[in-house]
This record gives sequence, structure tokens and C-alpha cells, in this order.
Amino acid sequence: MKNIFLLLLLLCITSINGQRQGGNKGQRPSPITITGKVIDQETSQPLEYATFVLQSIRNPDKITGGITDIDGIFNVETPPGKYNLSIEYIGYKTYKSANQEITKNTDIGTVKLQVSAAQLEGVEIVAEKTTVEVRLDKKVYNVGKDLTNSGATISDALDNIPSVTVDVDGAVALRGNGNVRILINGRPSALAGFGSTDALRQLPADAIEKVEVITSPSARYDAEGTAGILNIVLKKEKTRGVNGTINTTVGFPAAASLTANLNLRKEKYNLFTTLGYSYREPPGNGFADNTYFSDASEFDRIIEERDINRINSGFNLNLGVEYFLTETSSITASAFARTNDGEDITENIATGFVAAEINRIALRVEDEQEEEKSAQFSLNYNNDFNTEGHKLTVDLQLSYDEEFKPTPITENQIFPSTAPIANLNIEELELQNEYLAQVDYVLPMGDAQFEAGYRGNWEQSDTDFYLEEELDLGSGVFIPNAGLVNRFVFNQNVNSFYTQYGDKLGAFSYLAGLRLENTRLQGEIVGADVESLQEIVGEGIDINFDKNYLGLFPTLNLIYELAENENLTLGYNRRINRPRGRFINPFPSQSSRTNIFQGNPDLDPAFANAFDLGYLKRWEKLTLTSSIYYQKETNSFERVQEETGQVTSDGIVVIRSIPINLATNERVGAELGLLYNPAKWLRLNGSFNFFQFNSEGEFNGVDFGATNTSWFSRFSSKATLPGKIDWQTNAFYRGPTNNAQTENEGIFTLNLAFSKDILKDKGTLALNVSDLLNSRKRISSTVTPFFTSESEFQWRERQITLSFVYRINQNKKPERGGNRGNDDDDFEE
Repeated sequence: MKNIFLLLLLLCITSINGQRQGGNKGQRPSPITITGKVIDQETSQPLEYATFVLQSIRNPDKITGGITDIDGIFNVETPPGKYNLSIEYIGYKTYKSANQEITKNTDIGTVKLQVSAAQLEGVEIVAEKTTVEVRLDKKVYNVGKDLTNSGATISDALDNIPSVTVDVDGAVALRGNGNVRILINGRPSALAGFGSTDALRQLPADAIEKVEVITSPSARYDAEGTAGILNIVLKKEKTRGVNGTINTTVGFPAAASLTANLNLRKEKYNLFTTLGYSYREPPGNGFADNTYFSDASEFDRIIEERDINRINSGFNLNLGVEYFLTETSSITASAFARTNDGEDITENIATGFVAAEINRIALRVEDEQEEEKSAQFSLNYNNDFNTEGHKLTVDLQLSYDEEFKPTPITENQIFPSTAPIANLNIEELELQNEYLAQVDYVLPMGDAQFEAGYRGNWEQSDTDFYLEEELDLGSGVFIPNAGLVNRFVFNQNVNSFYTQYGDKLGAFSYLAGLRLENTRLQGEIVGADVESLQEIVGEGIDINFDKNYLGLFPTLNLIYELAENENLTLGYNRRINRPRGRFINPFPSQSSRTNIFQGNPDLDPAFANAFDLGYLKRWEKLTLTSSIYYQKETNSFERVQEETGQVTSDGIVVIRSIPINLATNERVGAELGLLYNPAKWLRLNGSFNFFQFNSEGEFNGVDFGATNTSWFSRFSSKATLPGKIDWQTNAFYRGPTNNAQTENEGIFTLNLAFSKDILKDKGTLALNVSDLLNSRKRISSTVTPFFTSESEFQWRERQITLSFVYRINQNKKPERGGNRGNDDDDFEE
């Protein structure tokens, strides 16, 4: 209806103008088309949602125009005449071309926009483009040149991104919500470990080009992740010829790495690779003081002190080739492989008290070894049918991950006498396969744009758990424990279709979409004592399950430009949180005899509706970003602890941790970010995020509802000292948090980095101190009707690294060129 109305209005206006100009002498002139492309002058990257404006010289009140698509291309129809042309984009200088006579279809070619003066100061200081770029449905943080990333991991780099936190266990959260979807180059990836974040602690941060924080995802993205999406975009150089970087790092505690990003660009193809090796020995520690109220417990209190010694080495390789079939089409093939060998030796001294007197001291040694292999193969076809943004992309991907964990455990009493307690041998093998097929189609429609696509994602995980117990400690003979030998096969298949439509009406832009997803979750127990397991899980819960969920996920993103450097955004989206394999695996873990984790096969997906209102304002030297957000989640996940009714052979009550579906979880919050460049030699960056959540629900007759108010803040400063030495300081504080049973104290972290360019700016030396005050520790207090616990855990102690980066045929501030229109590494799902 809107298009018909506009067409009738256009006919009426044209008819009136025709009568004024020549009576009945002729018919209205046919509309003509103006096309072009808008890119960043610095990087040659397309600028999506840039505004193309046409102002009639004869009638200045008559203004029309359009917006660019994901490739920076616009396509606008207008009557012939004289016009003033302009192209605008927030944070960039406006392009203007006055008094242009437009009488036929015109392609104005590629327009390169220059970052505004305030941003250029930042670019000159840090040798990188704008730190934050705002899109209609996301914020883009360019982190490739962050000094604290030198010698760091992807997990460390994410912890420097506003709105993002990484806790001491490596869990990633967005705005305090841990259900965040992590993508690599717009796709689920073996690099992210199929939902696990362990691999992010092993891969180098040097490979990152930028991180997209998508708190209000459009319909083109998978609906997974109630908190939103983090898309990690890896580097792919576009400069012609051979170029790249080599980064070497040494550190204390023992750490070493070598990473190479290399690229060969020719007329018809582009070869790119990232390869690296790393070795780390990050020590950790822990402490727990547990008090028991159950009469079944032999001890009133147990104090545990843990020392963790790790040895971790890994190799990763990413190799790809992009071949240009025609001027408008290309095909890209890439392969990723990763191997990792690790060993965590944990020594746990447990002191048991009876009536405030030491009754027993035991030493438990757990040697967890890990052998992991990952591989991924991708094939992409891209066709830009014309310069107007008409586009088709097809993606195929195969991922494989294999993880083998042999863990021998010994536990011996060392006071009041020496005696063996337990001797276990655990072997766990986990295999994961994932297949992905995706098709995306983009069709320009005048000033507007239509998109549609399909995505199929098929995952399977096969977990084989094997436990042996030594019955006769004297003979040293292990035999399998029939009740603790199990295999769980889990399949998650998701098929989805989406469509979305976007347009710009003056200063107002919108993007509306709808996604249809069908999720199938299947779990099967293989070769285990099903009856015994059913007793543990509980009656009425199907441990061999097959569930189907069909859902519609609408999205809406709006932006209103108050001025050239000021806008308001409003976003709405519906999201889903699907339970991963570990959360629904019914077999209890055996990493601890007294504190076990057990999945819940009765766990259903959680659904959330989220709203986000944002405001952005740029001044000459100051940029402000802010937002307020609200989310209501049903069937939300919560991990609770309860007694199992079991007691170990030496009289310790066994506690179980299990995920459940609570009734609801409401979350409201606000965030503020400031980027201030007071001088060419100084940049200041700060952010503050405040949130409150209220959860309601009960399990086994116990109310687990809770209200939690918390916040986190980070501050970063980068200064150029005499002698052209760059100095960067990153500080982070997360306020206290709690749920129904556990309270966590606040955490403060301080990182420092210094760098100096050498060898005529071809090389850079950097010194990095992570967690300078050695304060990154999780300190918790848990209170239940049957026990209390005071605990402290530090995953990694203070780390110092020295790195050297050498650039091959690159300046510190590279002049990129040779973009052919289909080289966009900012892949969108």
C-alpha cells in the first residue's frame, strides 16, 4: 500500500509540474536511475546504511534519496533535473556535489568518505580506524591494534570490549547475561568450540580484525542467544602482492607463541593464511571452606586448598583462497585446523573437622590430560549481479572436533595415619560434528532493500564416559564400574527461513524481519544401565528423548538521525536459548566425589523478548554511546545445588548441581560509553553498564527466585610518551552478583601495556602485564539448608609477556586498495 500511495503521489506531482511547464505539450518524463558505491577512504570497506541525498535545485524543499546496502551500494530513481548531491554517514565527512544536471541513467562510481576530524585524531594516534562504528543492528569495535592484545588470546581480547565480560572460568557474557552466541566471520565455528569457550583461551588475539556486538540482531542472524551475538571477524588483507605480519611472544609464568598472518593478492585470486603455535603454563589456585548441617555427614566442616599446575600447547592453521570468477562473482574455499595438548594437575588438600577438631587430612591428586583436534572446511559462492546491490551468497561448512580426556585420580589419607581412600581412572571421549548450509539473497527495490534466506544447521555430539576403580589397592588392578560407564549421543538440528525489508524515509530508517526456525533435540543413552540411571534422574523424565520446537522470531530495528552526528535507535527481537549437550546429559560427572554436576534431559529451550533504546552523539573530540534495555525470558536456565542423599565411603555428603527451567527471568539495564580524544597524543575510553534481574521459580519444592542488582565498568587510556612510546592502561571492575543460593564478590583487574616502533616502523616491541595486581579471583559464598561454602578461585595468576611484531610489505597504517566489490570480509549471516 505504501508503494502504491507514493507512486500515485509521484504521478500527481509530475502531472502538475508538467502542466506548469508546458500545458498539454508532452507527457511526464520517465524516471532515471542514479547508482553508486560508498566506501571508507582509509580501508576501502563498504559503508552499510550510508545516506544518499538528492535535493532539487528548482524546488529545494523536494528531497529524495536512499541508503546503501551491505556492499555500500545505493540505487535511487528520480525525475530528470538539476540536483545537489550529498552522501552522509555518521562519523564521516559529508560528500557534496552541487548543481548536477541529471538527464539519463547515471553511475557516479565509487565515493570514498573520509573519517571526520575528531576521528582522524584518534586514527593518527593509534594507527587504526574508528574505534566504534554504529550500524542499524550492531556496534563494531576495531580491536586489531589494541596494545594489550599483543601476545594475548581471543578470550583476553573479548574482555576488553564494552558490554562484554569474561569471568575467571572463561565464560563470556554480554551485558551480564551469559547466554551469548559466538560466531566467527558470521558463522558458528570450530574455533569457538561448538558453544564451549575453551578454544578462545588458546587462539591468538592477533588474528582478530574486529568484534561486532549485536545486541538487537536482525532476522538474518540465527535466533540462538538470548543476550545477543558476538561476531569475531578475522583478518584478511586486501593489499596487492605479498604482505602480512609475524608476531613472537615470550612470557612469565612460562609462555611462548609464534603467529603469522600472511596474504598473497593477485588480479584473479587472493591467498590468505593464519598459522600459530603457543605454549603456556598458567598456574591457578582455589580454596573452599564448607560447613555441613546434615546428620549423615561424618564431618562438620571441610577446608579444601587447591593448587593447579597447567601445561598447554597448541597449533592452529587457517588457510584460504578467494578466486574471482568474473568482475561480479567469486568463490572462496578455506580450511581451519587446530590441535591442543594440555595437562592440568590439581592437588587438593582436604582437612576434615569434627567439633572444631581436626579429624582427618586427605590429599587428592587429579591429573586431567587433554588431547583435542578440530577441523573445519568452508566453501562460499558470492555473486553481485549488478552494481545496484542485487546479490546472492551460498555457504557450505563442515566442522569436526575430537576431545579425549584421560584423568587418573588418587586420594590418600595423610593424617592421622597414612591410608589409601580411592584410586580412579576416568576416560572421556567427545566427538562433535556440524554441517551448515546457508543461502542469502538481497534484492534492491528502489530506495528500499529486500532480503531472504535459508539456513540448515545439523550438530551431533557423542560423549563416551568410562570409569575404572581399583578394588585391591595392593594389587593395583582396575576394573570398570558398570554403573559409571556410559555413552550419550545428542543431536541438535535447526532449519530456518528468514525475510526482512529495510527502507529510509528522510532521517528515519527501519529494518523489519521475520525468522521461522524449527529445532529438533534428540538424546539417546547407549550401552548403560538405564534403570539405575532413571532412578538417579527421577521418574517421569524421559532420558531417551526426541523433542521438536517450531517458533517465529520477529525483529525490528529503527534509527532516527537527529543530526549529522547524532541519532536514536530502537530495537526489538525475540530470541531462543537451546540447551547444550552437557546441560542435558543425564550422567553425573565424576571429577569430584563430593560435588558432582548432572545434566537435566527434561530441560527445555528458553525464549526471550528484548527491547533496546540507544542514543549516539559525536562532538569534535568526544563520542557518546548509550542505551537502555529490557528483556523478559521464560523457561530461563538456572543452576541449583541440592543433596543427593548419598554419602561417600569416608562420610562426606554428596552435593549435586543441576540446571533447571525456572519460570521467568526479567532483566533491565542501562549502559554508557565515552570516547574522548583531548589531544593527538592521548585517547580516553570508558564504559559503564548497570543491570538488574529478577528470577522466579521453584524446583523440588524449593523456591529459587532471586533479585540481583549489579554493574561493571571499564576504563582505557592510550598515550604517546616521549620517544614515541605508546602506553595503554585497561582497568575493569565487576560489581557483586548473586542468585538464590550464591553471592559473588566484586572483581577488579588492571592491565598495562607499552610499545615502541623500531626498524623504520616495520617492527613493534610490546610489553604487556595482565592482571597487574593479581586480583582476578572469584570469591563466592553459598548458603543452602544443608551446607554453606566460602570459596575462592583464580584460574590464571598475573602474566607478563614481551612480544615483537614484524610487518611484511606493510606500514603501521596500511593504505588498502584493490577492492573489487566482492572482497567484503564483514560477512553477514
